Amino acid sequence: MGGHGVRRARRDRARAGRLGMVIGTLGAASALGFATVGGVAAAHPASPPALVPGTPCTVVARACVDRAEGVAWLIDDGVVTFGPVLVSTGAAEEETPTGTFRVEWKNLHHISGESGVPMPFSVFFAPGGIAFHQGSIYTESAGCVRMRRDDARRFYETLAVGDQVEVRGVEHHD
Repeated sequence: MGGHGVRRARRDRARAGRLGMVIGTLGAASALGFATVGGVAAAHPASPPALVPGTPCTVVARACVDRAEGVAWLIDDGVVTFGPVLVSTGAAEEETPTGTFRVEWKNLHHISGESGVPMPFSVFFAPGGIAFHQGSIYTESAGCVRMRRDDARRFYETLAVGDQVEVRGVEHHD
């Protein structure tokens, strides 16, 4: 084989090696759950997490509130561990926000800075000072999720900073 033949053979082996590497990489990407489009690996869209049976919340939630039904649960790895318990949520002009939140902080003996009212077993999870806490379940709140003493204590003792809280339910319509 002359000089040109040797160079051509080396070039062909190098191309084959690169092609094998690309095919191997694309195969590995596909096996890892990535789609390949034009030789570029892209993540498959994630499926939404499943709902916890009997609740409107996903399996990744640690606490779940259903505003429409006025109940809440504690959840661990997609299994209800406590509840449903009766709760009171915000009035139409001071609604408890719906959405997905994280526990931000806790205060066993919190006093409201707005009204001076005690808020025992407070677990703060949403902007504006929205928390789970002990309080009347028979009247609407100023946005917090109020519950009976033993229920509030259980939420306080169970939830940790960073735990996911999901609030679901219908919006008030006047």
